[in-house]
Amino acid sequence: MSTALRIEFCGERYTATPGETFVIGREGDLEIDDNPYLHRRFLAIDEERGLWWISNVGSLLSATITDGSGGVQAWLPPGARLPVVFPLVQVLFSAGSTTYDFTIENDEQYFSTTNIHSGASGTTTIGVVPLTSSQRLLVVALSEHVLRQDSPGRGEIPSSAEAAERLGWPLTTFNRKLDNVCEKLDKVGVQGLRGGRGKLATNRRARLVEYAVASHLVSREDLVLLDRNTSAGAAAHADGDGE
Repeated sequence: MSTALRIEFCGERYTATPGETFVIGREGDLEIDDNPYLHRRFLAIDEERGLWWISNVGSLLSATITDGSGGVQAWLPPGARLPVVFPLVQVLFSAGSTTYDFTIENDEQYFSTTNIHSGASGTTTIGVVPLTSSQRLLVVALSEHVLRQDSPGRGEIPSSAEAAERLGWPLTTFNRKLDNVCEKLDKVGVQGLRGGRGKLATNRRARLVEYAVASHLVSREDLVLLDRNTSAGAAAHADGDGE
């Protein structure tokens, strides 16, 4: 028999116990929000034969599951399920313009990971794909509200116009850089950034934030980049390093 799981969201803690299904959504054991874009029943956590599973029981939304270190990440589409095999699991998903995240603590540890990700000043790499300093700044601007949370919870994702204004960039510059970032990540297998043949997904900002936060591509320490951008002058950052 598995031990209970501990779940944290917005500073509150919940418990999933063996023999019972723990439901997460607009309604359920963990009522996330009254967001109309969120499924009434979105995720379900239950124990089966000594192993905990998280299932996507919704019909439209997907979730990003990571081991907490950012070293292992999976995309959970509708109808799919994954075992909870790490001592700490972070779950992120977006509904409308809001990104939510919560953590799951598991006393059972089936696997462990070592995070070997490292970044250099001005350049971040995901596999073999480099991001320029301005592209990284764009990701931080989109992720700002999520990164500023003191505990797992909810954060609004700015529109492209709002993020461009935050950076002091023309909207055309912001959109061009956003397209380039999404195309780079799509080429290395990040799901959810492309909507179809030759098209980028309409909700690519939300998916980009999920991936960036879950993989630790950006962190709270990177928020200082926004202040530096404001101090140094937006024009230099928008046009200085190219694509």
